[in-house]
Amino acid sequence: MKIFLFILGLVSTFSGRVVDEKGQAIPYATVYPEVAPELGTATNNDGVFSFEADLQPSDQVVVSFIGFEKVTVKSEEVRVKSEEVRVKSEELRVKREEVRTIVLKEQPIALQETVVAAKKSKQRNKRKQMAVLLHSVYLKLEEEFAHTNTAYQVVSDVRMHSNNSTWGMEQMIANVVVLPEEGMEGKDSVQFQARFCKRFFDAHKRAEADAILAGQTIERLEKDQKEKFMRRAANAVDSGVVVHEALFALGNMRYDFQETMGDLKHWTVSNESENETVLTHTQSESRYLGCFKMTFQRHYIVDSKTYAVRRFSEHAEVKVYIPFGIKLNKDQLQLLNLLNMGEQEISKFRLRRLRANVDLNTIYQRVDGHVYTLEKNMVTDAHIIGSKKAEIPIHIKATQRVTGLQTQDVKPLRKNQMTRRIKREIVEIY
Repeated sequence: MKIFLFILGLVSTFSGRVVDEKGQAIPYATVYPEVAPELGTATNNDGVFSFEADLQPSDQVVVSFIGFEKVTVKSEEVRVKSEEVRVKSEELRVKREEVRTIVLKEQPIALQETVVAAKKSKQRNKRKQMAVLLHSVYLKLEEEFAHTNTAYQVVSDVRMHSNNSTWGMEQMIANVVVLPEEGMEGKDSVQFQARFCKRFFDAHKRAEADAILAGQTIERLEKDQKEKFMRRAANAVDSGVVVHEALFALGNMRYDFQETMGDLKHWTVSNESENETVLTHTQSESRYLGCFKMTFQRHYIVDSKTYAVRRFSEHAEVKVYIPFGIKLNKDQLQLLNLLNMGEQEISKFRLRRLRANVDLNTIYQRVDGHVYTLEKNMVTDAHIIGSKKAEIPIHIKATQRVTGLQTQDVKPLRKNQMTRRIKREIVEIY
């Protein structure tokens, strides 16, 4: 089909540059046509993107990056337009292309700073008043959240960082079916069907990873060897749909609220105004003789008049101590730290400690009187520490945006739809 379009001359090039409000380039921003996400791409280290597609002038192009507000522009605004310009000194004609600059505004992922800085309401912290408030919010949640099967189309991407620099991203287009009546322990059952996947890699950093996997320096890798090891690096760890599926299932606000609303002593009103009230629930867990410790803070941003929840965020701190350590396999370690460890270190590594901070935001949309997921963002900053003081930093940013929603006549996915392996397209970012 793509070849046919090229023959007819219907395919155009769309290009632009994505920057923040300070004019700084945003590498690895996601850019895709709303009508055909699989044709999308990611910006390079200079924030530049380019893709080819057959789009109508009014078709929307989505530009997004974790921690920033999503922007949509008409395809005509980023279609490459060229004109011939005469260079007087040499009487030559050259082509000049106009490239659109797209500015993304910051959208902080966590409410942690806002919540900590806010003053607690003395009146609402009384347990009786708190019980009435929580019950009102619960009734609104039960009224607004749909209790029937819902189907989503999503674009999901997961970025991995090392030393504050993104070295790779996996973008997946998928179908998600939520089955409220099929869930275990009162939670939704989430079915995930991957449709298309791209893996983006920074060319230079990928070469470093290839060298490590080969046990060699970059200079010693011949071209044919490099291609071989590039493939191994790209496919050494197949994340499947695990990370993407987990992202959609995380932060199930409705059921988390239902399970914790009776725990009055751990609820506070951490911020209150005429328009919005921030309800915060803090929960700590300690398991296995104190080897596993976790603290959750869940923040529900509620309309002060209607008690409808507008947004939801979650902050978690995790600490794990394993006295004798656990030996991880090579694939697991390559996924955690492909750049910083050689073959010898990988084979000897034993996990002793882990500490992590996780921030999750969920934004909702309202359709026909019911509330559905619109967007999820997650940031993870973690360190795993092994024997002999070997420490591995793990930095992950993930975002998931809903591009399509079906609320009527939704059927569960078949098993083969969820388990079918999909091919990953490997894309170099220069």
